[in-house]
Amino acid sequence: MPPAEERSDAYEAARTGALEWLTASWNPQLTVRDWWSRLADSGWGFPTWPEAWFGKGMSAAEGAAVRTAYVASGVLPPPTGLGQLLGAPMLLLHGSEEQKTRFLPALARGEESWCQFFSEPGAGSDLAGVQTRAVPDGDEWVVDGQKVWTSGAQWADRGMLLARTNRDVPKHHGLSFFIVDVGQPGIEVRPLHQMNGAHGFNEVFFTGARVTDDRRIGAAGGGWSVAVTVLMYERTMASVASVMPGRKAGQLDELAGPAAERAASARTLGRTGVSELVIDAAGTLGRTSDPVYRQRLAALWALDTTNGYLARGGQSGRDGKRPSAQGSLTKLSRSQLTRAGRDAGMAVLGAEGLLDSPNTTGGGEIQYRALSSPGASIAGGTDEIQRGIVAERVLGLPKEPRADRDVPFKDLTIGTQRSAD
Repeated sequence: MPPAEERSDAYEAARTGALEWLTASWNPQLTVRDWWSRLADSGWGFPTWPEAWFGKGMSAAEGAAVRTAYVASGVLPPPTGLGQLLGAPMLLLHGSEEQKTRFLPALARGEESWCQFFSEPGAGSDLAGVQTRAVPDGDEWVVDGQKVWTSGAQWADRGMLLARTNRDVPKHHGLSFFIVDVGQPGIEVRPLHQMNGAHGFNEVFFTGARVTDDRRIGAAGGGWSVAVTVLMYERTMASVASVMPGRKAGQLDELAGPAAERAASARTLGRTGVSELVIDAAGTLGRTSDPVYRQRLAALWALDTTNGYLARGGQSGRDGKRPSAQGSLTKLSRSQLTRAGRDAGMAVLGAEGLLDSPNTTGGGEIQYRALSSPGASIAGGTDEIQRGIVAERVLGLPKEPRADRDVPFKDLTIGTQRSAD
């Protein structure tokens, strides 16, 4: 939350309005499904969405104020999956009226969970080099290929798919964007076990999977622009911890009261506030009187604080406009903070950092973050890609030379592709 002197009248009005409505409307005996439906109809679930589509047309700053109201009131926040945070804003910018009508209600009410089929074994940083193909077959497309590092695919009802539909044009121009149903025989999801002990990522294989043409977002061959919009939202997304949306998670028919308690617990134990976590550990271990540690902790706190300001500024794209390149600055700052938190935290723990146990200082959270830290500089586009975006779009520097700009994709050597068909 911004300091009191920085809160505008609009910010305070949004916070007050949200608190009043949430306090008057909250009923812990409702199911999660019914509570989220009530939120969607009120517009307070996603207040920066347009009024015609389950929102209130608020600014990003007002949306941030509403998020603080959820924490203050203790009610269950709205669904916060990738469909809600990335898919819905993308649809509001690129989707047809029919597509908005089809997909937005289920997302707003948390009835569906979506995932993101972007990265591939041979196309990570070079996303435009994806090789998964979608071939037209009547009014459908047949999809074959492989995706990797897909978060939440095991819980997803639908996925945002970037696939190649034309190999005879340069790589950025031959891509199309689809919303594909995950629970079909042609899609196989395999969990990937990570070094932090989690397995939220997956590799996904498409073998004759099908998607109808009315699930294509934008023009055939125009998928790159849609994908970039999704990535920019990914770099700036912000939410309050809630429970998982979608029927596969099995939480829609639980009572909202216990679900709200779990969400609050997740915020307490959550993956944010790294400086507070490390400073508390340092105090427990008696290291705050050491001037070297104090300097390091002060630097971490300053970085965490300024990162918060930058993140709020990066939310400018949340009020119905396409996100700007500031999302790249936000993402770079978040990566830097993650590394600084890892290094300071492990230094504070000392030998305890070698143990993977909840009985260590900080409950094992510092170790978990340290093992998770490499992902911060990869997810949503690598730090190297973000620096290129900032250099070109913010600083106005010349673009890097690109030899493949006018070369048909089929003539490129990319990933596992070694020769033209």
